[in-house]
Amino acid sequence: MADSLILEVADYEQDVLTGIYSEETGKPQPLRITVQARLKVAPHYAPDTPLAASKNYMDLKFAAGQALPPGVHFKLIEAVADHICETLFTQDDRVEAVTVKIVKLAIAEGNEKIGITLHRERR
Repeated sequence: MADSLILEVADYEQDVLTGIYSEETGKPQPLRITVQARLKVAPHYAPDTPLAASKNYMDLKFAAGQALPPGVHFKLIEAVADHICETLFTQDDRVEAVTVKIVKLAIAEGNEKIGITLHRERR
């Protein structure tokens, strides 16, 4: 099996304009977003390896939050996930694949987690 490095930001909550039903449109909905980015692996990570040999975790958080265009309504949460993937691919050529899991918090009636997981490989 080949080596792999996966960075993750899990359970980040962000309000996003999303939804297709009239009760959803026009107001942000809370989403719980987990982002994983698979990177090209350095041959070795020594104790003094600089950050440039990896990626800053905050870039993943940025892609799931601040990089989402303000005022844009995403009909589908799949489109939110796609935007996050494209942001990470654009940020860094070392990103080989991205997985985004989104849970729509507003529609849960109990402890269920209703949402999607999108996985994209660099094309």
